[in-house]
Amino acid sequence: MVTPLTPVITEHWDRPDLYTLDGYRAVGGYQALDKALGSDPDDIITTVKDAGLRGRGGAGFPTGLKWSFVPQGDGKPHYLVVNADESEPGACKDIPIMMANPHALIEGVIITSFAIRANHAFIYIRGEVPNAVRKVEFAVKQAREAGLIGKNIKGSGFDLDVVVHSGAGAYICGEETALLDSLEGYRGQPRLKPPFPAVAGLYASPTVINNVETIANIPYIVDRGVEWFRGFGTEKSPGFKVFAVSGHVKRPGIYEVPLGITMRELLDYAGGMRDGSSVKFWLPGGSSVPMLTDEHLDLPLTYEAMAEAGTMLGTGTPMVFDQTVSVVKAVTRWLEFYKHESCGKCTPCREGTTWLERILSRIIAGHGRPSDMALLTEICENISPGIAWPPKQTTICPLGPSAVSPIASSIERFRNEFEDYITLSDRRVIPVGSA
Repeated sequence: MVTPLTPVITEHWDRPDLYTLDGYRAVGGYQALDKALGSDPDDIITTVKDAGLRGRGGAGFPTGLKWSFVPQGDGKPHYLVVNADESEPGACKDIPIMMANPHALIEGVIITSFAIRANHAFIYIRGEVPNAVRKVEFAVKQAREAGLIGKNIKGSGFDLDVVVHSGAGAYICGEETALLDSLEGYRGQPRLKPPFPAVAGLYASPTVINNVETIANIPYIVDRGVEWFRGFGTEKSPGFKVFAVSGHVKRPGIYEVPLGITMRELLDYAGGMRDGSSVKFWLPGGSSVPMLTDEHLDLPLTYEAMAEAGTMLGTGTPMVFDQTVSVVKAVTRWLEFYKHESCGKCTPCREGTTWLERILSRIIAGHGRPSDMALLTEICENISPGIAWPPKQTTICPLGPSAVSPIASSIERFRNEFEDYITLSDRRVIPVGSA
């Protein structure tokens, strides 16, 4: 019987020594590695495919399918890169995993590397979270000393070196190809695709890039099996998910539940809205996805249901806002972040986010113009034509569309708030020569 709360990755987070090798082994850690090293690598890929694990970093791409894209017998080195550059506003679930249960990540890294025939793995962690960097470095050190990383791991003939890399704090490096450039020592900027990383990634060699939570799922799937994993969630979105709920709720925090739970149920676990509050709008996957309202609280939190609603499950980090929040000010604050973090490589993103920030700031300052609504929509369209989701884009990476998606959805759902700001502007005396 599956209960609404299904702690798996988070099951033993109350154990103070879980971050150590002994603490992790005491709760069954590294049993899956023994099983994996005695298997054929292709069988592990098939297991992950059959389990239906989807990437937990945003897009929800099938993990086993991504692994299968890596060509075998090509004579090139293969690499695994773990994207631990969690930095989206509102997103905070990978960092707690690395802090509380880093060995689940390390065991997943070893198993994944074995499956894709990679002898080098990199864990790219955001530099502004030094505690997470230290915890993962310590876990790697312990695993290496125990013979779980290095030459001839447990007599299997498999060699693996794991490097923990601390990033310099650029949001753009959360984009997988920009992350690869950063790892290679270049300025972090997205690459044109194709070629895709599975064919020409790190050092122009086949590379798999997965998120922390995705990799942390692997030991449990290998150890407990496909049927067990599919006992959670839905047919198209199987498994469980670590949700980080934030905003105007009584108990913001980490909740691990099956995919398919509704936001209303998840909100109940978070204690409901703070006293005197009601849901005005919420974003299911951090600040880069279109917003929803209280009428969407009973939709299942799955990749397909969120797509049908015109948004995205994303990182699974819902932000919930009550009636005290100005939608216009909220999207302006997020836009300021994306404008600052744009790498500047693509003109629509570089120039578009700058103009959007100027217009939104002007509206909030009381100098809005009636023509601004059409202008905002036009600029959003230039960055992400059709403003559909998943987005079409005029940029190399999704940062531009991600920046405009909350703006476009807020205009669609709360147009009256923008118009109210502009109406108030019409009643003010605007100095000659003002912006």
